[in-house]
Amino acid sequence: MASLFGSMYIAVSALLANQGALEATTNNVANANTPGYSRQRPVFVEGDPVVVPPLTFGSGVVLQKLEGLRDPILELRLNDETQQQGQLDSLVSALSQVQVMFSGTANDIGSRLSDFFNSLNQLSTDPASLSLRQAVLTSAGNLTASFRSATKNLQSQRASLDLNVGQAVDQVNVLTQQIAKVNGQIHSLENLHQEASDFVDQRNTLIRQLSSLIDVSVIQSDNGISLTTANGTVLVTDQKSFDLQVQMDPSGVQHIFSQGTDITGTLSGGEIAGLLQARDQKIPGILNDLDTLAASLATAENAAHRQGFDLSGNPGGDLFVPPPVGGQGAAGTFALNISDPVLLAASSDGSPGSNGNLALLSDVQNQTIAGGRTPVDFYADLVFRVGSDVSNGTADLDASQLILRQLEDQRGSISGVSLDEEAANMIRYQQAYDAAARMITTISDMTQVAVDLGRY
Repeated sequence: MASLFGSMYIAVSALLANQGALEATTNNVANANTPGYSRQRPVFVEGDPVVVPPLTFGSGVVLQKLEGLRDPILELRLNDETQQQGQLDSLVSALSQVQVMFSGTANDIGSRLSDFFNSLNQLSTDPASLSLRQAVLTSAGNLTASFRSATKNLQSQRASLDLNVGQAVDQVNVLTQQIAKVNGQIHSLENLHQEASDFVDQRNTLIRQLSSLIDVSVIQSDNGISLTTANGTVLVTDQKSFDLQVQMDPSGVQHIFSQGTDITGTLSGGEIAGLLQARDQKIPGILNDLDTLAASLATAENAAHRQGFDLSGNPGGDLFVPPPVGGQGAAGTFALNISDPVLLAASSDGSPGSNGNLALLSDVQNQTIAGGRTPVDFYADLVFRVGSDVSNGTADLDASQLILRQLEDQRGSISGVSLDEEAANMIRYQQAYDAAARMITTISDMTQVAVDLGRY
Protein backbone atom coordinates (compact mmCIF):
# COMPACT_ATOMS: atom_id res chain seq x y z
CA MET A 1 0.00 0.00 0.00
CA ALA A 2 3.04 2.23 0.45
CA SER A 3 3.04 3.22 -3.19
CA LEU A 4 1.68 5.88 -5.48
CA PHE A 5 -1.13 3.54 -6.46
CA GLY A 6 -1.97 2.99 -2.79
CA SER A 7 -2.07 6.73 -2.25
CA MET A 8 -4.27 7.07 -5.32
CA TYR A 9 -6.70 4.48 -3.84
CA ILE A 10 -6.91 6.44 -0.58
CA ALA A 11 -7.53 9.70 -2.43
CA VAL A 12 -10.24 8.15 -4.60
CA SER A 13 -12.01 6.66 -1.57
CA ALA A 14 -11.99 10.10 0.06
CA LEU A 15 -13.32 11.63 -3.13
CA LEU A 16 -16.20 9.14 -3.37
CA ALA A 17 -17.04 9.34 0.34
CA ASN A 18 -17.27 13.12 0.35
CA GLN A 19 -19.18 13.08 -2.93
CA GLY A 20 -21.79 10.86 -1.28
CA ALA A 21 -21.89 13.15 1.75
CA LEU A 22 -22.43 16.16 -0.51
CA GLU A 23 -25.28 14.39 -2.25
CA ALA A 24 -26.89 13.59 1.13
CA THR A 25 -26.52 17.22 2.21
CA THR A 26 -28.06 18.43 -1.04
CA ASN A 27 -30.99 16.06 -0.55
CA ASN A 28 -31.47 17.35 3.01
CA VAL A 29 -31.60 20.94 1.78
CA ALA A 30 -34.04 20.00 -0.99
CA ASN A 31 -36.40 18.38 1.55
CA ALA A 32 -36.13 21.04 4.23
CA ASN A 33 -39.86 21.76 3.94
CA THR A 34 -41.06 18.23 3.14
CA PRO A 35 -43.52 16.99 5.80
CA GLY A 36 -42.32 13.84 7.54
CA TYR A 37 -38.80 13.95 6.08
CA SER A 38 -35.97 12.80 8.36
CA ARG A 39 -32.60 14.32 7.62
CA GLN A 40 -29.84 11.94 6.63
CA ARG A 41 -26.41 11.99 8.21
CA PRO A 42 -23.38 10.50 6.43
CA VAL A 43 -21.62 7.89 8.53
CA PHE A 44 -17.88 7.69 7.72
CA VAL A 45 -15.74 4.78 8.83
CA GLU A 46 -12.02 4.18 8.45
CA GLY A 47 -11.11 1.64 5.79
CA ASP A 48 -9.56 -1.65 6.87
CA PRO A 49 -5.82 -1.08 7.37
CA VAL A 50 -3.21 -2.92 5.33
CA VAL A 51 -0.44 -4.53 7.35
CA VAL A 52 3.02 -4.74 5.70
CA PRO A 53 5.31 -5.79 8.53
CA PRO A 54 6.59 -4.01 10.34
CA LEU A 55 4.27 -1.19 9.21
CA THR A 56 0.49 -0.72 9.08
CA PHE A 57 -0.97 1.53 6.39
CA GLY A 58 -4.42 3.09 6.37
CA SER A 59 -6.69 2.47 3.38
CA GLY A 60 -8.67 5.69 3.43
CA VAL A 61 -12.28 6.44 4.35
CA VAL A 62 -15.53 4.70 3.47
CA LEU A 63 -19.04 6.16 3.45
CA GLN A 64 -20.62 3.30 5.35
CA LYS A 65 -24.24 4.50 5.15
CA LEU A 66 -26.59 7.45 5.16
CA GLU A 67 -28.30 7.34 8.53
CA GLY A 68 -31.86 8.66 8.83
CA LEU A 69 -32.20 10.55 12.12
CA ARG A 70 -35.44 9.68 13.88
CA ASP A 71 -36.66 8.74 17.35
CA PRO A 72 -38.94 5.64 17.22
CA ILE A 73 -40.47 6.37 20.64
CA LEU A 74 -41.27 9.93 19.61
CA GLU A 75 -42.86 8.66 16.40
CA LEU A 76 -45.16 6.42 18.46
CA ARG A 77 -46.11 9.31 20.73
CA LEU A 78 -46.92 11.42 17.68
CA ASN A 79 -49.16 8.64 16.37
CA ASP A 80 -50.96 8.38 19.71
CA GLU A 81 -51.55 12.12 19.98
CA THR A 82 -52.67 12.27 16.35
CA GLN A 83 -55.31 9.65 17.18
CA GLN A 84 -56.47 11.75 20.11
CA GLN A 85 -56.65 14.91 18.04
CA GLY A 86 -58.50 13.16 15.20
CA GLN A 87 -61.10 11.79 17.60
CA LEU A 88 -61.64 15.14 19.36
CA ASP A 89 -61.69 17.13 16.13
CA SER A 90 -64.45 15.04 14.55
CA LEU A 91 -66.45 14.94 17.81
CA VAL A 92 -66.26 18.70 18.41
CA SER A 93 -67.12 19.41 14.77
CA ALA A 94 -70.22 17.21 15.01
CA LEU A 95 -71.34 18.64 18.36
CA SER A 96 -70.80 22.21 17.16
CA GLN A 97 -73.31 21.58 14.38
CA VAL A 98 -75.73 20.14 16.95
CA GLN A 99 -75.24 23.16 19.21
CA VAL A 100 -76.52 25.47 16.47
CA MET A 101 -79.93 23.77 16.81
CA PHE A 102 -80.06 24.81 20.49
CA SER A 103 -78.63 28.29 20.19
CA GLY A 104 -81.54 30.23 21.72
CA THR A 105 -83.05 31.61 18.50
CA ALA A 106 -86.69 32.67 18.23
CA ASN A 107 -87.58 29.33 16.65
CA ASP A 108 -85.93 26.96 19.11
CA ILE A 109 -87.84 24.77 21.57
CA GLY A 110 -87.08 26.96 24.58
CA SER A 111 -88.53 30.07 22.94
CA ARG A 112 -91.57 28.16 21.68
CA LEU A 113 -92.21 26.80 25.18
CA SER A 114 -92.24 30.33 26.58
CA ASP A 115 -94.51 31.53 23.77
CA PHE A 116 -96.99 28.71 24.44
CA PHE A 117 -97.32 29.36 28.15
CA ASN A 118 -97.48 33.13 27.54
CA SER A 119 -100.35 32.61 25.11
CA LEU A 120 -102.24 30.65 27.79
CA ASN A 121 -101.80 33.56 30.21
CA GLN A 122 -103.04 36.02 27.62
CA LEU A 123 -106.11 33.88 26.92
CA SER A 124 -106.99 33.88 30.62
CA THR A 125 -107.80 37.62 30.32
CA ASP A 126 -110.56 36.89 27.77
CA PRO A 127 -111.23 33.13 27.52
CA ALA A 128 -114.05 33.56 25.00
CA SER A 129 -111.89 35.44 22.47
CA LEU A 130 -111.50 33.39 19.30
CA SER A 131 -108.39 35.33 18.27
CA LEU A 132 -106.67 34.63 21.58
CA ARG A 133 -107.74 31.00 21.38
CA GLN A 134 -106.26 30.77 17.89
CA ALA A 135 -103.07 32.35 19.22
CA VAL A 136 -102.81 29.51 21.77
CA LEU A 137 -103.25 26.89 19.05
CA THR A 138 -100.75 28.69 16.82
CA SER A 139 -98.12 28.83 19.57
CA ALA A 140 -98.83 25.18 20.45
CA GLY A 141 -98.44 24.25 16.78
CA ASN A 142 -95.18 26.18 16.60
CA LEU A 143 -93.97 24.31 19.69
CA THR A 144 -94.70 20.91 18.17
CA ALA A 145 -93.10 22.02 14.90
CA SER A 146 -89.91 23.03 16.74
CA PHE A 147 -89.71 19.56 18.30
CA ARG A 148 -90.19 17.88 14.92
CA SER A 149 -87.69 20.21 13.26
CA ALA A 150 -85.05 19.58 15.91
CA THR A 151 -85.59 15.84 15.63
CA LYS A 152 -85.37 15.92 11.84
CA ASN A 153 -82.20 18.01 11.93
CA LEU A 154 -80.58 15.68 14.46
CA GLN A 155 -81.50 12.65 12.39
CA SER A 156 -80.07 14.33 9.28
CA GLN A 157 -76.89 15.14 11.17
CA ARG A 158 -76.66 11.52 12.30
CA ALA A 159 -77.12 10.33 8.71
CA SER A 160 -74.31 12.65 7.58
CA LEU A 161 -72.04 11.28 10.29
CA ASP A 162 -72.92 7.76 9.18
CA LEU A 163 -71.90 8.66 5.63
CA ASN A 164 -68.64 10.10 6.93
CA VAL A 165 -67.94 6.83 8.73
CA GLY A 166 -68.13 4.95 5.44
CA GLN A 167 -65.86 7.47 3.71
CA ALA A 168 -63.32 7.31 6.55
CA VAL A 169 -63.24 3.51 6.35
CA ASP A 170 -62.49 3.78 2.62
CA GLN A 171 -59.57 6.09 3.41
CA VAL A 172 -58.29 3.62 6.02
CA ASN A 173 -58.27 0.84 3.42
CA VAL A 174 -56.37 2.97 0.92
CA LEU A 175 -53.73 3.86 3.51
CA THR A 176 -53.27 0.29 4.78
CA GLN A 177 -52.76 -0.91 1.21
CA GLN A 178 -50.12 1.79 0.64
CA ILE A 179 -48.37 0.94 3.93
CA ALA A 180 -48.23 -2.76 2.99
CA LYS A 181 -46.69 -1.81 -0.37
CA VAL A 182 -44.05 0.42 1.25
CA ASN A 183 -43.31 -2.38 3.73
CA GLY A 184 -42.39 -4.55 0.75
CA GLN A 185 -40.12 -1.86 -0.72
CA ILE A 186 -38.33 -1.41 2.61
CA HIS A 187 -37.94 -5.17 3.03
CA SER A 188 -36.46 -5.54 -0.47
CA LEU A 189 -33.86 -2.80 0.07
CA GLU A 190 -32.87 -4.01 3.52
CA ASN A 191 -32.37 -7.55 2.17
CA LEU A 192 -29.83 -6.01 -0.22
CA HIS A 193 -28.23 -4.15 2.73
CA GLN A 194 -29.25 -0.82 1.21
CA GLU A 195 -30.50 2.25 3.04
CA ALA A 196 -34.33 2.55 3.00
CA SER A 197 -34.62 5.81 4.96
CA ASP A 198 -36.76 7.57 2.34
CA PHE A 199 -39.28 4.72 2.31
CA VAL A 200 -39.29 4.62 6.12
CA ASP A 201 -40.23 8.30 6.08
CA GLN A 202 -43.02 7.57 3.61
CA ARG A 203 -44.30 4.79 5.84
CA ASN A 204 -44.20 6.97 8.95
CA THR A 205 -46.15 9.67 7.12
CA LEU A 206 -48.76 7.15 6.01
CA ILE A 207 -49.06 5.74 9.54
CA ARG A 208 -49.53 9.28 10.86
CA GLN A 209 -52.35 9.82 8.36
CA LEU A 210 -53.87 6.48 9.35
CA SER A 211 -53.64 7.46 13.03
CA SER A 212 -55.77 10.52 12.37
CA LEU A 213 -58.53 8.17 11.18
CA ILE A 214 -58.37 5.15 13.50
CA ASP A 215 -56.56 3.94 16.61
CA VAL A 216 -53.32 2.27 15.50
CA SER A 217 -50.73 0.18 17.32
CA VAL A 218 -47.37 -0.44 15.63
CA ILE A 219 -45.70 -3.81 16.13
CA GLN A 220 -42.12 -4.31 14.95
CA SER A 221 -41.15 -7.63 13.38
CA ASP A 222 -38.18 -9.08 11.50
CA ASN A 223 -39.98 -8.62 8.17
CA GLY A 224 -41.11 -5.03 8.79
CA ILE A 225 -44.00 -3.78 10.86
CA SER A 226 -47.55 -4.87 11.60
CA LEU A 227 -50.41 -2.54 12.40
CA THR A 228 -53.43 -3.32 14.57
CA THR A 229 -56.18 -1.34 16.20
CA ALA A 230 -56.02 -0.83 19.95
CA ASN A 231 -58.13 -3.96 20.54
CA GLY A 232 -55.88 -6.12 18.32
CA THR A 233 -57.73 -6.08 15.00
CA VAL A 234 -55.09 -6.59 12.30
CA LEU A 235 -54.81 -3.88 9.66
CA VAL A 236 -51.40 -4.65 8.11
CA THR A 237 -49.07 -7.61 8.48
CA ASP A 238 -45.73 -7.12 6.74
CA GLN A 239 -46.69 -6.82 3.05
CA LYS A 240 -50.38 -7.74 3.38
CA SER A 241 -53.24 -5.41 4.29
CA PHE A 242 -56.67 -6.36 5.62
CA ASP A 243 -59.51 -4.15 4.45
CA LEU A 244 -62.33 -3.05 6.74
CA GLN A 245 -65.93 -3.31 5.55
CA VAL A 246 -69.11 -1.45 6.46
CA GLN A 247 -72.52 -3.09 6.75
CA MET A 248 -75.91 -1.57 7.51
CA ASP A 249 -77.54 -2.72 10.73
CA PRO A 250 -81.34 -3.00 11.25
CA SER A 251 -81.49 0.56 12.61
CA GLY A 252 -80.06 1.92 9.35
CA VAL A 253 -76.55 2.89 10.45
CA GLN A 254 -73.27 1.45 9.23
CA HIS A 255 -71.20 -0.86 11.40
CA ILE A 256 -67.51 -1.55 10.77
CA PHE A 257 -66.37 -5.13 10.28
CA SER A 258 -62.97 -6.75 10.02
CA GLN A 259 -62.87 -10.24 8.57
CA GLY A 260 -66.48 -10.81 9.60
CA THR A 261 -66.17 -9.40 13.14
CA ASP A 262 -68.02 -6.24 14.18
CA ILE A 263 -65.40 -3.89 15.66
CA THR A 264 -67.56 -0.74 15.77
CA GLY A 265 -67.73 -0.60 19.56
CA THR A 266 -64.02 -1.25 20.06
CA LEU A 267 -62.57 1.71 18.16
CA SER A 268 -61.22 4.31 20.57
CA GLY A 269 -59.16 6.80 18.59
CA GLY A 270 -58.99 8.77 15.38
CA GLU A 271 -61.68 10.49 13.35
CA ILE A 272 -63.81 7.35 13.11
CA ALA A 273 -64.06 7.04 16.90
CA GLY A 274 -65.22 10.66 17.17
CA LEU A 275 -67.81 10.15 14.44
CA LEU A 276 -69.10 7.00 16.14
CA GLN A 277 -69.26 8.70 19.53
CA ALA A 278 -71.36 11.53 18.10
CA ARG A 279 -73.49 9.20 15.97
CA ASP A 280 -74.13 6.43 18.50
CA GLN A 281 -74.00 8.22 21.85
CA LYS A 282 -74.34 12.00 21.80
CA ILE A 283 -77.07 12.49 19.20
CA PRO A 284 -79.19 9.49 20.33
CA GLY A 285 -78.93 10.82 23.88
CA ILE A 286 -80.26 14.21 22.78
CA LEU A 287 -83.04 12.57 20.77
CA ASN A 288 -84.04 10.51 23.82
CA ASP A 289 -84.19 13.67 25.94
CA LEU A 290 -86.37 15.41 23.36
CA ASP A 291 -88.67 12.36 23.28
CA THR A 292 -88.88 12.43 27.07
CA LEU A 293 -89.74 16.13 27.12
CA ALA A 294 -92.28 15.90 24.29
CA ALA A 295 -94.00 12.83 25.74
CA SER A 296 -94.12 14.30 29.25
CA LEU A 297 -95.39 17.65 28.04
CA ALA A 298 -98.08 16.11 25.82
CA THR A 299 -99.24 13.75 28.58
CA ALA A 300 -99.40 16.50 31.23
CA GLU A 301 -101.18 19.01 28.97
CA ASN A 302 -103.65 16.39 27.72
CA ALA A 303 -104.49 15.41 31.29
CA ALA A 304 -105.12 19.06 32.21
CA HIS A 305 -107.08 19.75 29.01
CA ARG A 306 -109.43 16.80 29.60
CA GLN A 307 -110.47 18.31 32.94
CA GLY A 308 -111.94 21.42 31.28
CA PHE A 309 -114.71 22.36 28.85
CA ASP A 310 -114.56 23.94 25.42
CA LEU A 311 -116.40 27.05 24.25
CA SER A 312 -119.51 24.98 23.50
CA GLY A 313 -119.55 23.52 27.03
CA ASN A 314 -118.36 20.08 25.94
CA PRO A 315 -115.65 18.18 27.88
CA GLY A 316 -112.17 18.77 26.56
CA GLY A 317 -110.26 16.06 24.73
CA ASP A 318 -106.54 15.69 24.10
CA LEU A 319 -104.82 18.95 23.20
CA PHE A 320 -101.88 17.10 21.64
CA VAL A 321 -101.74 13.78 19.81
CA PRO A 322 -100.99 11.19 22.53
CA PRO A 323 -97.32 10.14 22.46
CA PRO A 324 -96.25 6.60 21.52
CA VAL A 325 -96.16 4.01 24.26
CA GLY A 326 -92.81 4.32 26.03
CA GLY A 327 -92.25 7.78 24.55
CA GLN A 328 -89.77 6.67 21.89
CA GLY A 329 -90.19 8.86 18.81
CA ALA A 330 -92.49 11.28 20.64
CA ALA A 331 -90.57 14.40 19.58
CA GLY A 332 -90.64 13.44 15.90
CA THR A 333 -94.42 12.85 15.94
CA PHE A 334 -95.35 15.67 18.34
CA ALA A 335 -98.47 17.37 16.92
CA LEU A 336 -101.67 19.20 17.86
CA ASN A 337 -104.82 17.10 18.23
CA ILE A 338 -107.25 19.98 17.59
CA SER A 339 -107.34 22.77 15.04
CA ASP A 340 -110.62 24.51 15.91
CA PRO A 341 -110.16 27.24 18.56
CA VAL A 342 -113.66 26.53 19.82
CA LEU A 343 -112.50 23.13 21.05
CA LEU A 344 -109.86 24.61 23.37
CA ALA A 345 -110.96 23.68 26.90
CA ALA A 346 -110.38 26.90 28.83
CA SER A 347 -113.40 26.66 31.10
CA SER A 348 -113.49 24.75 34.36
CA ASP A 349 -117.30 24.79 34.74
CA GLY A 350 -118.61 24.80 31.16
CA SER A 351 -119.38 28.50 31.01
CA PRO A 352 -117.84 30.46 28.09
CA GLY A 353 -116.34 33.11 30.35
CA SER A 354 -114.57 30.71 32.70
CA ASN A 355 -110.79 30.55 32.60
CA GLY A 356 -110.30 28.06 35.46
CA ASN A 357 -108.89 25.27 33.31
CA LEU A 358 -106.30 27.60 31.78
CA ALA A 359 -104.64 27.68 35.19
CA LEU A 360 -104.22 23.90 35.06
CA LEU A 361 -102.78 24.12 31.54
CA SER A 362 -100.38 26.87 32.65
CA ASP A 363 -99.37 25.06 35.84
CA VAL A 364 -97.67 22.39 33.70
CA GLN A 365 -94.92 24.96 33.23
CA ASN A 366 -93.98 24.59 36.90
CA GLN A 367 -94.66 20.88 37.35
CA THR A 368 -91.83 18.32 37.57
CA ILE A 369 -93.00 16.26 34.62
CA ALA A 370 -89.71 15.17 33.01
CA GLY A 371 -86.90 13.55 34.97
CA GLY A 372 -87.96 15.36 38.16
CA ARG A 373 -87.71 18.75 36.47
CA THR A 374 -90.06 21.29 34.96
CA PRO A 375 -90.26 21.46 31.15
CA VAL A 376 -88.22 24.66 31.02
CA ASP A 377 -85.58 23.36 33.42
CA PHE A 378 -85.36 20.03 31.59
CA TYR A 379 -84.78 21.79 28.27
CA ALA A 380 -82.32 24.23 29.86
CA ASP A 381 -80.32 21.28 31.23
CA LEU A 382 -80.30 19.71 27.78
CA VAL A 383 -78.99 22.91 26.21
CA PHE A 384 -76.39 23.20 28.97
CA ARG A 385 -75.15 19.66 28.39
CA VAL A 386 -74.79 20.25 24.66
CA GLY A 387 -72.87 23.46 25.28
CA SER A 388 -70.77 21.84 27.98
CA ASP A 389 -69.85 18.95 25.68
CA VAL A 390 -68.74 21.41 23.00
CA SER A 391 -66.82 23.54 25.50
CA ASN A 392 -65.06 20.60 27.14
CA GLY A 393 -64.34 18.99 23.80
CA THR A 394 -62.88 22.22 22.45
CA ALA A 395 -60.66 22.61 25.52
CA ASP A 396 -59.44 19.03 25.16
CA LEU A 397 -58.84 19.57 21.45
CA ASP A 398 -56.82 22.73 22.11
CA ALA A 399 -54.73 20.87 24.68
CA SER A 400 -54.18 17.99 22.26
CA GLN A 401 -53.13 20.37 19.49
CA LEU A 402 -50.66 22.04 21.85
CA ILE A 403 -49.16 18.68 22.84
CA LEU A 404 -48.96 17.64 19.20
CA ARG A 405 -47.15 20.86 18.27
CA GLN A 406 -44.68 20.30 21.09
CA LEU A 407 -44.05 16.73 19.92
CA GLU A 408 -43.59 17.94 16.35
CA ASP A 409 -41.11 20.54 17.59
CA GLN A 410 -39.21 17.77 19.39
CA ARG A 411 -39.22 15.72 16.22
CA GLY A 412 -37.99 18.73 14.28
CA SER A 413 -35.04 19.13 16.65
CA ILE A 414 -34.03 15.53 15.94
CA SER A 415 -35.15 14.80 12.39
CA GLY A 416 -35.71 18.25 10.93
CA VAL A 417 -33.32 19.95 8.52
CA SER A 418 -31.33 22.96 9.72
CA LEU A 419 -30.28 24.96 6.68
CA ASP A 420 -27.44 26.62 8.64
CA GLU A 421 -26.06 23.24 9.70
CA GLU A 422 -26.38 21.84 6.19
CA ALA A 423 -24.61 24.88 4.76
CA ALA A 424 -21.70 24.32 7.16
CA ASN A 425 -21.61 20.63 6.27
CA MET A 426 -21.64 21.43 2.58
CA ILE A 427 -18.57 23.65 2.94
CA ARG A 428 -16.81 20.99 5.03
CA TYR A 429 -17.50 18.18 2.56
CA GLN A 430 -16.67 20.40 -0.39
CA GLN A 431 -13.29 21.29 1.07
CA ALA A 432 -12.56 17.64 1.76
CA TYR A 433 -13.64 16.75 -1.76
CA ASP A 434 -11.38 19.47 -3.24
CA ALA A 435 -8.45 18.27 -1.15
CA ALA A 436 -8.95 14.69 -2.32
CA ALA A 437 -9.17 15.89 -5.92
CA ARG A 438 -5.89 17.82 -5.55
CA MET A 439 -4.30 14.72 -4.07
CA ILE A 440 -5.37 12.73 -7.11
CA THR A 441 -3.93 15.37 -9.42
CA THR A 442 -0.66 15.45 -7.49
CA ILE A 443 -0.34 11.66 -7.43
CA SER A 444 -1.16 11.53 -11.13
CA ASP A 445 1.63 14.03 -11.83
CA MET A 446 4.06 12.08 -9.65
CA THR A 447 3.10 8.84 -11.40
CA GLN A 448 3.78 10.44 -14.77
CA VAL A 449 7.20 11.62 -13.57
CA ALA A 450 8.00 8.12 -12.34
CA VAL A 451 6.97 6.68 -15.69
CA ASP A 452 9.13 9.21 -17.55
CA LEU A 453 12.13 8.43 -15.34
CA GLY A 454 11.71 4.75 -16.14
CA ARG A 455 12.27 5.44 -19.81
CA TYR A 456 15.82 6.55 -19.30
